[in-house]
Amino acid sequence: MAKFQIGKRDRFFPINLHNDLEDKLKNEKVEVPVVEKEQTVDKSLVKCPKCGKMVDKATVVKKKYVCYECGGYFRVKTSNRIRMVADAKTFEPWFEDMPVSNPLNFEGYEDKLADAREKTGLNEAVTVGRCKVFGEDIVLGVCDSRFMMASMGHVVGEKITKAVERATELKLPVFIFCCSGGARMQEGIVSLMQMAKTSAAIKKHGEAGQFYCSILTDPTTGGVTASFAMLGDVIMAEPGALVGFAGPRVIKQTIGQDLPEGFQTAEFCVEHGIIDGIVKRENLKKTIYFLVKTHQCNGKTTYADFQPDSEFHFELSEALKEQVVYSGVRSAWEKVKGVRQVDRPSAMDYIEHIFDHFVEAHGDRAFSDDKAIVGGLAFVDGQPVTVIADVKGKTFKECQERNYGMPMPEGYRKALRLMKQAEKFNRPIISFVNTSGAFCGIEAEERGQGEAIARNLMEMSALKVPVLCILIGEGGSGGALATAVGNEVWMMENATYSILSPEGFASILWKDANRAQEASEVMNITAQDLKRLNVIERIIPEFGGADAKTAEAIAGYMKEHIKLFLEKFDGKSGEEIAQARYDRFRSF
Repeated sequence: MAKFQIGKRDRFFPINLHNDLEDKLKNEKVEVPVVEKEQTVDKSLVKCPKCGKMVDKATVVKKKYVCYECGGYFRVKTSNRIRMVADAKTFEPWFEDMPVSNPLNFEGYEDKLADAREKTGLNEAVTVGRCKVFGEDIVLGVCDSRFMMASMGHVVGEKITKAVERATELKLPVFIFCCSGGARMQEGIVSLMQMAKTSAAIKKHGEAGQFYCSILTDPTTGGVTASFAMLGDVIMAEPGALVGFAGPRVIKQTIGQDLPEGFQTAEFCVEHGIIDGIVKRENLKKTIYFLVKTHQCNGKTTYADFQPDSEFHFELSEALKEQVVYSGVRSAWEKVKGVRQVDRPSAMDYIEHIFDHFVEAHGDRAFSDDKAIVGGLAFVDGQPVTVIADVKGKTFKECQERNYGMPMPEGYRKALRLMKQAEKFNRPIISFVNTSGAFCGIEAEERGQGEAIARNLMEMSALKVPVLCILIGEGGSGGALATAVGNEVWMMENATYSILSPEGFASILWKDANRAQEASEVMNITAQDLKRLNVIERIIPEFGGADAKTAEAIAGYMKEHIKLFLEKFDGKSGEEIAQARYDRFRSF
């Protein structure tokens, strides 16, 4: 800027726009627009990046850098991020003295690195090390957008790779807070190679049975998104974070397309099945601890170390233990109508009473998050488990959202993803089945419904962890079987399990869907029929009928017998568990 003194007031002019004024000012006074000097900044205030309001900095810091006006998230520097999640004074930084890398001898690059180091106090865009979270050891990585937009060059890739390799040696879980503008342009193809290198290290870490979690923060784009950021056993994101391979500006410049509002946000990624879920900063440290604890049983073959770790611990009363009597004789058709009632307890009602700290995971990592199938992690009195469940919905709106419990291909693929993850970390699987069948429609066929079901049947047959499947309502055709390939299969007293609906059966065999009631009586679809045929191992009493009043008692019965089921597998190898399941279905 060229600065001119006229009287007692300063005026500032861009040189390239106002050179013509210099001569005029020498000869006469010229009235020109005045720009006042920058006012003194109130350092107690900070501008919210989302709503733009000036807010009290101390309050924002207290709220973990979240705007109290709109809930918008501020970007967090490395030291603050570490304080948020690590126990005090436990973080031990690794690989801090790596030499500067300029593989292409890019002019001015080393000066740019020096400026970034001086500005941020960091050696590079990522900090890695070891720390404790509520006493549990983890390896922690934190990317910092202040350092060249956390772009990934050789040093960033090397630090992450070395940290993951050391975590593999030490048998520690890895948590990386990701954010990046992508590959570092000044390092060209060498930067690109870091994508493959970090991914390979994570693969070896996983093959060693260790847990890796990525937490996506704003923004996570480019080569980081296409490598270590999207390879977590669990992938979380902060609310509102920008997440995508090609950022909005790149898309606009490349194909001239404007992105719709809400595109490439963390919420968008959950809806489209790309990440497991969104975690608020207030819950971040507790969530990390939960994930560490639910992934600690890898390599163990004991499934009965039950120690209640919640305030709720249900015990069947002596009266109920004696009252394992059934709800009176109901016809098959009465049971069909009963399990279709919208007020019949759902899997979520039983999950609430059986498990401690159930946390839902979302998505198939490819297309969508099918709400007809719910899956997640939980504990049974201290034993980590993976839970899968069909959910129909209890209101008209929820039934629509969950497609009336009829899964799409992505629902089955989500279930399989979570079951394979359970196998990796040696977690038993508890599956609640309640569906009239897989969704039949154009979009389901386009996305490979048959292949998705077939893949589940094949993969479930060989899982090396105990699998228990419980039919709590309808079990309709292959859509039910796709999550019901278990070491044992149980049914609630008034549940049904059939080759297809009675209406469909009557329509195909008798060309008359109106004979559905008659069909239900000859199809052998009740729990009592299937116990006689050795298709199931146990009938779960409903204590007069499953409803809001009996749900807790039914859940208590399930919980006690789930624990007994798991005890059967103490000391058995994964191969023995899988072989027992194979033999079970081989006998039919």
